[in-house]
Amino acid sequence: MAKIEISQVAEILKKHKIEPSLLRQIVEELNTATQPSADDEAKPPVKKQFIILLSDPAGKLPRQDLVGWVVQIPEDASPHSTADRIFKGAYDFNASKRGRLLPVKSVGEALESASVKHFKEAELWVKTKMPVAVMVTDNVLPRDELTVEKVDRRRRDD
Repeated sequence: MAKIEISQVAEILKKHKIEPSLLRQIVEELNTATQPSADDEAKPPVKKQFIILLSDPAGKLPRQDLVGWVVQIPEDASPHSTADRIFKGAYDFNASKRGRLLPVKSVGEALESASVKHFKEAELWVKTKMPVAVMVTDNVLPRDELTVEKVDRRRRDD
């Protein structure tokens, strides 16, 4: 829909010779209609923190290729509540009409299939529906070429 300034609307109405009292009344109504409502200003946006969920079914975190999902939860919430939030969203989805037809059975299916509204109620925002690759690092920057070779050898041995 096109947006137009109220002053432009007033000029168009003047050009068509509308009575000044009616013109003033229309402009006042347009001004009140375009004012932001108190509900829009009352709720500040929720501050969120990022969480990465890792898929490690075998329990061999450092030696396997891993995949995970990126989600957000409120900043003041505990990261340990993330799994419960996913479960709540998945249960809500499975209780819906679409969920009864095609229920989700795993966390991955829930993050890929469940709609945003089910997770929003649980205050969880899914940023990646498809799993992404996760790389493990030892958090050390090599200082010279010999150190780089040692790090490469250590990675190959793992």
